[in-house]
Amino acid sequence: MKPRLALLGIAFTTLIACANDGLDNSGDGVFAPGVSGEGSVDGLIVGHRLMAAGEYELALKAYRRAAIQHGLNVDTLSAIGSANLHIGRLGQAERWLRDAVELDASFPPAWNNLGVVLMERGKVAEASEVFRRAYAADNGNSDEIRDNLRLALAMLENNDNTVVQDYQNFNLIRRGAGDFVLMSDL
Repeated sequence: MKPRLALLGIAFTTLIACANDGLDNSGDGVFAPGVSGEGSVDGLIVGHRLMAAGEYELALKAYRRAAIQHGLNVDTLSAIGSANLHIGRLGQAERWLRDAVELDASFPPAWNNLGVVLMERGKVAEASEVFRRAYAADNGNSDEIRDNLRLALAMLENNDNTVVQDYQNFNLIRRGAGDFVLMSDL
């Protein structure tokens, strides 16, 4: 009987030692933070800041991390598409932005940025329709989307080369959190 009691005492002492390892686990200690990526840093915010700084490749990486954190929702899909747009990867940008508008057809920035991609690719008719959807989803509140729609409609209505040449030198300008607007160099 005594050996059982001795084993039980040793087991009990071991459990107590494991439970109370002498370390302060309250989070107030001087221990290193957790694994990178698991904290409260939001990849979308980091990506938006990198986009504003002109660091598009790094922004794309941050948006990919955000997709791991948040999943492939309309925000992450649109952000990845917008980063690809700025890098000049128009095919990839179009794919990501189409996925974003398919997921949430009421998200104006994704529609607008898809329209910008289509304008860049020379698909003016489709771009004008996409800008109409962006303008409708935004209830006409965005001056940038309205300007993009006007530009696309002007290019669509005037098929002669002079208008196309006049608008050939447009630039992509970032407005707000991931919106882009076409600006003519006229």
